[in-house]
Amino acid sequence: MGNRAIFEVIATSAEDAVAAAAGGADRLELAGDMAADGLTPSVEEFARIRAAVHLPLRVMLRDRDGFQPRDLDGLCTTAERLRAEGAEEFVLGFLTPDGGVDLEAVRTVLSAIPGCRWTFHRALDSAADRAAVRAAIDGLPGLDTVLTAGSPKGVACGLDVLASETACSGQPGYGPQILVGGGLKAHQVAGLRALGVEGFHVGGMVRGGGWDTPVDTGLVQQWRRLVDAEVDAAA
Repeated sequence: MGNRAIFEVIATSAEDAVAAAAGGADRLELAGDMAADGLTPSVEEFARIRAAVHLPLRVMLRDRDGFQPRDLDGLCTTAERLRAEGAEEFVLGFLTPDGGVDLEAVRTVLSAIPGCRWTFHRALDSAADRAAVRAAIDGLPGLDTVLTAGSPKGVACGLDVLASETACSGQPGYGPQILVGGGLKAHQVAGLRALGVEGFHVGGMVRGGGWDTPVDTGLVQQWRRLVDAEVDAAA
């Protein structure tokens, strides 16, 4: 891709996926039940999406609102079924009740999807100590991306943290690519690109009327042009 930033769109259905692909998304995050901030989609919907588009698909592994799994064994079984259906990339992340990373849960789920690339999701933004979480997950097999807004309140409140962590890129604990998402707005892209951010993640912003409406190809195209323009400006 050269200096082209990764642009990832949340899709909850095959129809969303087709619209996002047509608009220029590079990769899709697949999730269901966005009222709970995104849970694991059904294996059947994953199969529909995989048949409909030819983009990398990162599948959410999360079975409840919050960051402690309800049924870890069940989540692993679902992960194995998704893997058998052809899933190759995933999104996951678990915290202990006191806000530390739940490495046991993370490793347990990873054992169900060996060899797969994955994103540690916005559990990081709710952690008691971000640096400790980053250090703890450093070197986990397949981890190549961290999805973060810099704050549990969203990108607008996390810009200073995003700036600091982007500046640490490549240092121990900061090897995975930063993918910025969580309340991301179009007017924030230029500043984030100037910081060196090379990954952007949107969901509701490419839907005409919130999560109850489908992905709008035109809105995806607008974001694609925006991200590419800012990449060019930062080059």
